[in-house]
Amino acid sequence: MWSAKGHRVKLVSVTNGDIGHWREAGGPLAKRRQAEVLECARILGITTEVLDNHDGELEPTLENRRKITRLIREWNADLVLSPRPNDYHPDHRYTAVLVQDAAYMVTVPFFCPDVPALQKNPIFMYYPDRFQKPNPFQPDVAISIDSVIEKKLDALDALESQFYEGGANGSIENVPSDPDKQKERHKQVRAGFDKHYRDQANRFRSKLAEFYGKDAAKIQHAEAFEICEYGRQPDKAELKRLFPFFGE
Repeated sequence: MWSAKGHRVKLVSVTNGDIGHWREAGGPLAKRRQAEVLECARILGITTEVLDNHDGELEPTLENRRKITRLIREWNADLVLSPRPNDYHPDHRYTAVLVQDAAYMVTVPFFCPDVPALQKNPIFMYYPDRFQKPNPFQPDVAISIDSVIEKKLDALDALESQFYEGGANGSIENVPSDPDKQKERHKQVRAGFDKHYRDQANRFRSKLAEFYGKDAAKIQHAEAFEICEYGRQPDKAELKRLFPFFGE
């Protein structure tokens, strides 16, 4: 939706996915994942980058803090989205920690002085999850994605090794040889993601109503985001400027 309005959007994979499959691993899998995310970028009309950190081995090191800080500065980001630090996957948790650490350091001139510090701190926000401890996700903005749900599902379809084949916890049962069963498997995966975003619309219906009014009742697919306490703290007017989709 941002891309369609002419905004610059970049998705960063902080690890290379090289053990994220039940049958493949190493360099060949990393190359396959790279090709898949490039296809996603083509479909979505955005930029992408995959960092060469081993899957399942990400740590919140000084080197990685510098990498994330440089990426945010180089992009001159207004808005940075990440998982929360109480996610189930260690790579997700440490990605969140690294982004949190960068949330202040992006403005510090003599940290990574080879890339100019940002004069304006971005707004940092989290993706939703269902984890309750130590604190549950609390949405600050919710967005209807009905207008782009098919394109979003097309992009997720492109991540075949991750979703169609089941990723690290998949099995040979996920890759049937029969063409009809292959089509059925694709339909099953796509329907699962469609349901995920329908569930989010229902889960965040009251937040949708704050931004869409009575039209919120018609929204079928949605995403929501929570403001991180680090970085710039937007009011509702700035949220509407950053998410210029309401009333469409």
